[in-house]
Amino acid sequence: MRASAIALCCALSFVGSAIGAQGAPQSPLKRTVLQTHALTTAPGHEGVMVQAELAVGGAAPRHTHPGEEFVYVLEGTATFDMAGRAPLAIKPGDAFVIPPHTPHVATNTGTVPVKLLSTYIIPKGQPLATPAPLPPPAP
Repeated sequence: MRASAIALCCALSFVGSAIGAQGAPQSPLKRTVLQTHALTTAPGHEGVMVQAELAVGGAAPRHTHPGEEFVYVLEGTATFDMAGRAPLAIKPGDAFVIPPHTPHVATNTGTVPVKLLSTYIIPKGQPLATPAPLPPPAP
């Protein structure tokens, strides 16, 4: 596993621990990096495979990724809100792609945790995810 993937896991664990230590609820989103691999067919980029789990009733913080995210839904149901697109209802067996730098948020709409398998194609050295500001309120 590359150092960047290990650093990401440590950072996510530290943030979750710090939030829990302050008495606030932990993030409903848990990401587990399964593998990271430098891409020989796309120099300067790496593929990162992640299993994500979103708690029942939880919403992932609005964020972006520096490259494409290929998503496969393993379990659960959710609504994906992506900037510039109609909300997408997802269920097991669905697959979709999130374009680079596209703000998005997932909300678990079911009765079991949502489990996703995602593969990211990102520039080496870039963070896997970056918080995105909330959209302006509708008029």
